[in-house]
Amino acid sequence: MARRRFLESLGKILLGSFILAFGFYNFYYLNNITEGGVLGLLLLLKNVFNIEPSIANIIIDGALLLIGYKFFGKKFFIYSVIASVSFSFLYECFEYIGPIIPQIHSMLLATILAGISVGLGVGLIVKAGAAAGGDDALALVIAKTTSLNIGIVYLLGDVVVLILSLTYLSLFDIFYSLIAVTISGKVIDLIYYHNNNSQKITENI
Repeated sequence: MARRRFLESLGKILLGSFILAFGFYNFYYLNNITEGGVLGLLLLLKNVFNIEPSIANIIIDGALLLIGYKFFGKKFFIYSVIASVSFSFLYECFEYIGPIIPQIHSMLLATILAGISVGLGVGLIVKAGAAAGGDDALALVIAKTTSLNIGIVYLLGDVVVLILSLTYLSLFDIFYSLIAVTISGKVIDLIYYHNNNSQKITENI
C-alpha cells in the first residue's frame, strides 16, 4: 500500500512538473509574460537592487523549503526536491527542443493558456504533497495555518510581487500577468480540493 501511494504521488509530481515546465517555456517565456511568486521576486531584486538571481534564489527557496519541512516533515521535503529537480530538467529539455506548438498571435489566448498550464502543473504537485519551489511551500504553510484556500494564497502572493514590479515594469506588462496568475490560482484550487469536500489536504501531509 505504501509503495503504491508513493508511486501515485511520484507520478503526479512528474506529470505536474512536465505540464509546469511546458507552460513556463511555451506560454510564459515565449510570450514575455511576467511571473509573480519567487521568480517575480528574483526579477524585482535584480532590476531594483542588482542582486544576482542565482544567489537570491538559493537563499529564498532554501529558507522557504525549510519552513515547509518544519511544518510537513521529511517526506514533503524529499518530494519537493524531486519536483524541483524534475521541473528544472524538463524545462531545460523544452528549451533545447524549442517551440513545439504553433506561434500564438493572441496575447490574451497565450495568457489564458499560461495560467491554465501553470495551475494544472502546480496543482498536481501540491496535490501529491510536494512543492515545486519555495513560494509553493510558503503557500501550503499559510493555507494550513489559516482559513484561506491555497489558490487564494497563491494569488495574493503573486499580486503583491507583481504590484511591486511596477517599479521597473509598465502597467501593460503587468496586466496580462495578473490575468495569468488569477487563472492559475483558480485552477490550483480546483485540483487541490477536488474530491476532498473542500477540506485542506495540508492537514494530512
